[in-house]
Amino acid sequence: MEIKKVFTSKAPEPAGHYSQAVVANGLIFISGQLPIIPETNEKITGKIEDQTLRVLKNIEAITMAAGSNKSKIIKITVYISDISMWGDVNRVYSAFFGKDKPARAVVPVGDLHYGFNIEMDAIAAL
Repeated sequence: MEIKKVFTSKAPEPAGHYSQAVVANGLIFISGQLPIIPETNEKITGKIEDQTLRVLKNIEAITMAAGSNKSKIIKITVYISDISMWGDVNRVYSAFFGKDKPARAVVPVGDLHYGFNIEMDAIAAL
């Protein structure tokens, strides 16, 4: 099995020993994405809606760099620091995906890196 690494400057560079994503057997495995603007490296720590949209845009950019698009996202895991924010996250998430509805898990986790309130990873098809 061939494993291909994916990288795009339109998503934050990995800060550790991992790839933005890897492709194997026709699937794209996207590493956890944080609300960081890739062009400026600015960390979005304000409203959960802004953090959520930035994370989704980063996931979309990686999906596109791998040769796919957001409509082919199969599964997303959402890590959230405070489950009471879920309604706001879900509104942004629903607007972003529209008619598409990937499988999803939501995991309340407590504190995340840099004071962020959300992180997501994803699996998509090519």
